[in-house]
Amino acid sequence: MTAEGFKLFPALLLLAVLGILILTGLASRTSKGEYYLGSARSVGRMGIGAAIASNWMSAASFLGIAGVFYLKGYFALAYVIGWTGGYVLLLILLAGQIRRFGKYTAPEFVDARYESPVARVLSAVIAILISLIYCVAQYKGIGLVFSWMFGLDYTPALFFGSAVVISYLVLSGTLGLSKNQQLQYALLILCFIVPLMAIARKLGYFWLIPQLGYGVALRDLTSVAGGSGYGAPFAFATPFQWIALCFTLMVGTAGLPHVLARFYTAPNIRDARWSVVWGLFFIGLLYWSAPAYGTFAKLREFQGGIPSDPAAARAVADLIVIKAGEWAGIPLWLTGVIAVGAIIAAFSTVSGLLVTGASAFSYDIYYRLINPRASERKRMAVAKGATLVLALLVVIGAINPPGLIAEITALAFALAGNTLFPVFLLGIWWDRTNKYGAVAGMALGLCITFASLLFGGIFPWLHAVVPPTSSALVGAPLVIGMMIVVSLLTPPPPEKIRRFLSEEVHAP
Repeated sequence: MTAEGFKLFPALLLLAVLGILILTGLASRTSKGEYYLGSARSVGRMGIGAAIASNWMSAASFLGIAGVFYLKGYFALAYVIGWTGGYVLLLILLAGQIRRFGKYTAPEFVDARYESPVARVLSAVIAILISLIYCVAQYKGIGLVFSWMFGLDYTPALFFGSAVVISYLVLSGTLGLSKNQQLQYALLILCFIVPLMAIARKLGYFWLIPQLGYGVALRDLTSVAGGSGYGAPFAFATPFQWIALCFTLMVGTAGLPHVLARFYTAPNIRDARWSVVWGLFFIGLLYWSAPAYGTFAKLREFQGGIPSDPAAARAVADLIVIKAGEWAGIPLWLTGVIAVGAIIAAFSTVSGLLVTGASAFSYDIYYRLINPRASERKRMAVAKGATLVLALLVVIGAINPPGLIAEITALAFALAGNTLFPVFLLGIWWDRTNKYGAVAGMALGLCITFASLLFGGIFPWLHAVVPPTSSALVGAPLVIGMMIVVSLLTPPPPEKIRRFLSEEVHAP
């Protein structure tokens, strides 16, 4: 990306906001073993819901979805429906039962449910892979926004932004995490909606509730030459591609480690369920607004004669929320508010993901497999070291990102949907599932997720059947089938596990 010059006010605003968040994090800093969970069970249903939303609202939500709407119109609804529908799936199938099970991380659940060190290590490796892929998308967003804000080319901006992320995490521990994330959510939702109101007003549309006012803009867009296919259901993808992506994001949401961990922070089952409801409401506020950004930007593009060949449009898509403000002509300070919100969203998610990945390595691999005698202090040191290593790996991956922010993120969801979701689903609801089935299922899920990336050149049909971002529509049922068959062909799990599921997890 080409640098456009240093922007003083947005940079000062970012510095002030990060300072406030760091002070808040220091005030509620985690000092003991809760590094792995990063939250206390004392913030209430709405508070946990806000923490879920803050942890969820990544660069993919803040930047990526609007960019896909800008490029592909209706197709982007698959992201919105998939990511919000996943929480409904969680609410119905897993939220209360996971809280009753009482384990703090996905690997801990796998180990307790299946009593298999192999399954635990494999789930920890998967959690780390998910964190790495997810973080690559966040770091791309950070690099793009820092490039816009500080007038740097993309790669220097990426390194600069990465250094700020690590400093932010180190200075404020695990950021309190729940209490600080409530503040982060309030800031980022204001940073998203207030400039959108200004854009709608500047363009002459109903601005008090721009999420409704952009409907007229969408109608105007479809009447402009070149924009007629923007609102058509399948102008940019087939029905199979749309359904596959939507389904993959739903089951991926239900299997994402740092999302599942939030249910353990609720003090009881009722609060666990209500925290999902509040989280979905808070997330919906942003997702309701993202299509408006894409629509306003595309409309201004056609009205203003802004060049838009496919390559140029794709290059600018991940910054379209900022470009929408620039193209609409709102003041620079308001555009800077959008940029600061994007960085808050990325930082919030990166913090949770790095902690999730680091805890999976330090506890589930290092402590449980390599050094069982390690003290808590040693495990904390390993976790912090793992955080830095993971951050470095992510930076390397983000130097040449393989796709749009939303597309990279969708790959992480496909991995979660093909591996952890079936393991949780059958582990909770079918007491005959055993460790052999869990290991076989996760191994198959890994193969399906990366099949088209690794072997698509040899077998082109893999791209159509199990595309990287949408493989769970085929993959998750295959993995569930594999787990059922293998479990039936091997010895059943211990009776104490089956009794625990019956008497505790599914107790009325």
